[in-house]
Amino acid sequence: MCTSSGRIARGLKSAYKRHGTVNLCAALNVATGEIKSKTTGAKQRPDFQAFMEGVIADVKNDRQIHVILDNYSTHKKNHDWLAKHPNVQFHFTPTSAGWLNQVEIWFGIFTRKALSGRSFANTEPLVQAIEAFISSTNQSASPFVWRKREVKGSELRNTIVNLRN
Repeated sequence: MCTSSGRIARGLKSAYKRHGTVNLCAALNVATGEIKSKTTGAKQRPDFQAFMEGVIADVKNDRQIHVILDNYSTHKKNHDWLAKHPNVQFHFTPTSAGWLNQVEIWFGIFTRKALSGRSFANTEPLVQAIEAFISSTNQSASPFVWRKREVKGSELRNTIVNLRN
């Protein structure tokens, strides 16, 4: 391929290299804003159930626990686990409605503040970064306040145009 100046343009391979992955399970206590978390090497139902055991460990058995989940496959088909924990109820958000689950708001903040622009040589420093961020945010945790943003003038026009596209 030639450019307008007649020079040859060459494509370069991306320098991106994956150094492993980590699965992060996180639960947001909407009353306090505190996060409970667990990192695992895989996304499997037993890992999710072990995480849930940790989430409910400090809650008295006579208290009802309502867990809002997306429709990820490991969150489904937990009937046996739920039968052993009658005080726990799972509620699923509709597909493509992550904004209904406040932990998704936290995941966005976490991604922007702890991971954006960073690279990790392997999973160990990644896990350390995750744990450090969660520890830091839990020290000053507070509930999320949902607000309706007021849109005026040209912003309103742009919002309507964007919704049409």
